[in-house]
Amino acid sequence: MKYADGGLVATSSEVDYWQDQRPDIYAYVHQGVIWCDPDTGAPLDVCPFLQKSGQEGAYRYACGIYADRPQDCRSYPVSIDDMIRDDCEMIEVKDLRDYAKAQQTLDRLLDGSRPPLGSNTRPKALWQK
Repeated sequence: MKYADGGLVATSSEVDYWQDQRPDIYAYVHQGVIWCDPDTGAPLDVCPFLQKSGQEGAYRYACGIYADRPQDCRSYPVSIDDMIRDDCEMIEVKDLRDYAKAQQTLDRLLDGSRPPLGSNTRPKALWQK
């Protein structure tokens, strides 16, 4: 998914908010599609707001628009498996070595934006195959 490449959507209220309050984000919306090149309108391969820091082998990633990110981003990823399937930039080698710990960390990081994996409050389709 790479947090772009046409895989994410935003609600009309999110787009309206960005247009009114966050023109820096709205610049990357083209004809209702998010994360497009502001000059050409072409979809971007990678989210323009994904910030990478650190050194090779120890990169850290952060969302540059965390407070105003779209709902798709607020509820993603649900699981480490999602991150692997989507070739997520934020997955690290250490996560692959200890799935359980990585999932606990992910649940803690996303606390408040979605229920933990396996929670009874999550729709069945999202946590069961």
